[in-house]
Amino acid sequence: MENTADIVICNATVVTVNPGFDIIQDGVVAVDNGRIKHVGGPGSFPADAAGEVIDAKGGILMPGLVNTHAHLPMSLFRGLADDLPLEKWLSEHIFPAEAAHITPANVQTGTVLSCAEMLLSGTTTCCDGYFYEDAVAEAVLRTGIRAVLGQGLVDFPTPDAPEPEKNVDRAAEFVQAWKSRNSRIMPSIFCHSPYTCSADTLQRAKQAAAAAGVLFQIHVAETQNESALAGIPVGISPVKHLADLGVLDENTLASHCVWLNAVDISILADSGAAVSHNPESNMKLASGIAPVPALIHAGVPVGLGTDGCASNNNLDMFEAMGFAAKLHKAATGDPTVMDAETVVRMATIDGARTLGLDSLTGSIEPGKAADLIVLDTRRPHLSPIYHPESHLVYAVRGADTMHVMVDGRVLVRDGRLADMDVGEIIARAAETGAAIAQTDTRKS
Repeated sequence: MENTADIVICNATVVTVNPGFDIIQDGVVAVDNGRIKHVGGPGSFPADAAGEVIDAKGGILMPGLVNTHAHLPMSLFRGLADDLPLEKWLSEHIFPAEAAHITPANVQTGTVLSCAEMLLSGTTTCCDGYFYEDAVAEAVLRTGIRAVLGQGLVDFPTPDAPEPEKNVDRAAEFVQAWKSRNSRIMPSIFCHSPYTCSADTLQRAKQAAAAAGVLFQIHVAETQNESALAGIPVGISPVKHLADLGVLDENTLASHCVWLNAVDISILADSGAAVSHNPESNMKLASGIAPVPALIHAGVPVGLGTDGCASNNNLDMFEAMGFAAKLHKAATGDPTVMDAETVVRMATIDGARTLGLDSLTGSIEPGKAADLIVLDTRRPHLSPIYHPESHLVYAVRGADTMHVMVDGRVLVRDGRLADMDVGEIIARAAETGAAIAQTDTRKS
């Protein structure tokens, strides 16, 4: 029947993030068969015709957040090697820890831990790149979150690819295995960076991604000396290098993009490639400040990411939103830059756009997937509310998340995971962490 629904959410301030960024006071959203059926004002949909009614209790109802760059299993390395520059952090600590401890079982443990953290803090879609991505996908599938998952590859032996010459084939096999397995999981190919992947690897990986019609991911221009690390000729930037190799197009997601010049920004804009901005890891590793306002002005799609827990050290997208807004105001000296609406869009619909998912998720509009979150605003730090979008960026915390649904399935109810035992998840992670600590090179 036309006026029936599986779930009706009422008594909410609905931040739609639709093209007009409409905000509906005392709004109602109806969900049926995993999709948004109705969005309207008070009394616009009969609650008694729903299988379940969720009372938002005056809270904010908004699209689930989209984390455009993470390394899910790396939650196991949270705090392992802090206060180090990127090259030393990677080569002396992270790569050795991965070689010793990254197994399919540990990958699944770290992935489930990350998914629990993301769901509890309002993220409903994430983009991952790592090793043993089959194991990542199996774990993600169990948690119910939506994800773009990239099989990682580099030009040296890794725990899941001891023969690096076969790395592209392995990634292509992962894509084929998962491309049609589940609608919530979109496989991808993830080349780590221009300094860990040769020109030949980059081109072959991009060709494999293009042939399969999936997203190609890569870290780009994260540090000032990346060209030297990659052996790129003097005067050629990492972005120009990738453009010359033909790997930048509308199905490419470039993460970080800190060290860009005007020509690089123009190249990205002309190519159609998207960017994932990761302000917290860029700050923590002293990588620099990405020219995000200039990228947005040039028309480059920019989403927001947390990066992995080894370099952030959390997956709270609300925290990332606050840092993104304030960092660029400080960097430019302009308090109007990166306004609240812009940052909310980066964390939702624009993030979905960078992943090619904006027709499916990222806003509250009829026909879209019911990827929704309800925030409890009955908190001292959220009172009073004048402009909901401003609160989302400058006041809300991930812990304010009350309800979360993906594809219309409630995964967090009243601040608790509905289908996962968080105590068991933490216990498994702690057990794995104890083993990692035994080989921690930074122990006193």
